[in-house]
Amino acid sequence: MPKNLTTKILEAHLVEGKLVPGTEISIKIDHTLLQDATGTMAMLEFIAMGLPRVKVDLAAQYIDHNLLQTDYKNADDHAFLTSAAMKFGVHLSKPGNGVSHQVHLERFGVPGFTLLGADSHSPTAAGISVLAIGAGGLDVALAMAGHPFNLPCPAVMGVKLTGKLLDWVSGKDVILEMLRRHTVKGGVGKVIEYYGPGVATLSATDRATIGNMGAELGATSSIFPSDDRTRDFLVSQGRGESWQPLAADEGAGYDEYDEIDLSALEPLIACPSSPDNVVPVREVAGTKVDQVIVGSSVNSSYRDLMTVCRIMEGNRVAAGVHFHVNPGSRQSLENVAQDGGVLMLLMAGVSIHQSGCLGCIGMGQAPGTDQVSLRTFPRNFPGRSGTKGDKVYLCSPETAAASGINGVITDPRKLGEIRSYPAVQNPEKYLLDDSSIIFPLEDSSKVEIKTGPNIVPFPDFDALPESLQTTVVIALGDNITTDHIMPAGNKVLPLRSNIPAISEHVFEQVDPDFPARAKVAGNGIVVAGENYGQGSSREHAAIAPRFLGIRAKIVKSFARIHKANLVNFGILPLIFKNADDINLFRQGCHVSFQGVRQLIESGASEIPVSVDGKEVITLLEISARQRQELLAGGTLNLVKHQQH
Repeated sequence: MPKNLTTKILEAHLVEGKLVPGTEISIKIDHTLLQDATGTMAMLEFIAMGLPRVKVDLAAQYIDHNLLQTDYKNADDHAFLTSAAMKFGVHLSKPGNGVSHQVHLERFGVPGFTLLGADSHSPTAAGISVLAIGAGGLDVALAMAGHPFNLPCPAVMGVKLTGKLLDWVSGKDVILEMLRRHTVKGGVGKVIEYYGPGVATLSATDRATIGNMGAELGATSSIFPSDDRTRDFLVSQGRGESWQPLAADEGAGYDEYDEIDLSALEPLIACPSSPDNVVPVREVAGTKVDQVIVGSSVNSSYRDLMTVCRIMEGNRVAAGVHFHVNPGSRQSLENVAQDGGVLMLLMAGVSIHQSGCLGCIGMGQAPGTDQVSLRTFPRNFPGRSGTKGDKVYLCSPETAAASGINGVITDPRKLGEIRSYPAVQNPEKYLLDDSSIIFPLEDSSKVEIKTGPNIVPFPDFDALPESLQTTVVIALGDNITTDHIMPAGNKVLPLRSNIPAISEHVFEQVDPDFPARAKVAGNGIVVAGENYGQGSSREHAAIAPRFLGIRAKIVKSFARIHKANLVNFGILPLIFKNADDINLFRQGCHVSFQGVRQLIESGASEIPVSVDGKEVITLLEISARQRQELLAGGTLNLVKHQQH
């Protein structure tokens, strides 16, 4: 039977289970990826396992998030990560070398490999046909220790691409069209596989943009074939030997289908404050713009940056607009500089920053009150920029540049009326520089791990009790993101290695009193609606509530990564059997789970919950392995027990 590409890669890596959508499978992981905001905790978790060295083919640690050194915390974390990477055989990308996804695409990714990354945008590697999956830091730490990765087998949505993008339309508009059609929930439980004649018209970095923002669809991953364009990119990186052709078999089937005629697309834009609030740029054209930022984890490749350089050449940033460029990698910036692009930007009045995430996670570059910020970033969740009530739009580099010149949101096709489109191509051979990567040592026995005062050991969590008497600490609506639960930004991100400190910021933007109430409640629960926990893979959105005493979350539906993280740290992920029962749960009401431990041990899928004396049925949809993790009080507890 003809097979799609996703099935081929999963079969080649399958350790346990059958490829039936929704059932649990275990797959071998070839590469792991950590960044500094998630890596500090993941490294602490790896250290807790007591292993002398990583057991995965290639492990990489990137320092790309917490780059602002406003005090000692980030610098201490960087020293810890550098020493831990050297100790355990992990590749270390130094601060300023670039965003994990861009650098891994350039220097390490191999077609047909699997990558598990502690960052939800890890599927950027789809650009070179890597099946990359975002996960919590503990799952990545376990993969570093040689364990397979467990996940619900995804369904595969086949998206046929035909035609070719017109001038002033780019890969960003392809994924914005997907979000317009399918919303932030449309990819949950799926891999998005692109195929068809239109694929060959997209460069590897165009594909990387589309793969990156597949995370905004809620997708498990995205994948493109490995073809001549893939080979061209790897050859340009001096890694042509890594290439192999990969594609779906002719006549292969998919669980779902969609089709996009690339030639029919126009410039699109996601309006505040969700990546799926997508409209044509022309519909919001004329809106005053105060800030423009190009780059970060998406649209930060050579093609994207050089396109902006060519558009800005001979122009000036409009008065009143602050225009920033965040290169995705030092390599991208060096090649742009070699081709004269840096001078074009400087002459236009653009500010060039170090290669890193920066404003994408609120690490600087916050817009002012009531200001409009136009960004090529992947997310515009409320407050993510660092400014409460922000007005962040997501768009292509072409739209960003045109708007920066005119001072208002501008359909970039308007520029085509006075000038030709700068059809920038990626270099045939990149200027290469790996001097900011520390490669693993053959003998690391003498390396000492450096820990500053902000590096706090992983907290101990107790096992699940026989019964739970709890209180509803907070009741919420639909589409609660991990940014709502555990904010990013320059105040909170530096606390990622300090769970007691970071827990004081849980739900800070939603309800600043939540931490205090949770502590008083002792055992507490959170109640919410659809798609709870969408967005970032940050496991701190599970660890910190657990530290505060949260033992269960009851919602209408979960985002994949957050649900797995809840299990990893001993929080019951329950779903309302009857969605209307959510109306019975109010902040402060009393809830009891009688005999809950025995129910989970017995394999029960229905968990009765008493709320103010009325019984409600909730569903526990997890695997047998995850039941053991919940009973132990978390995955790390179970792993430690099994090792002894």
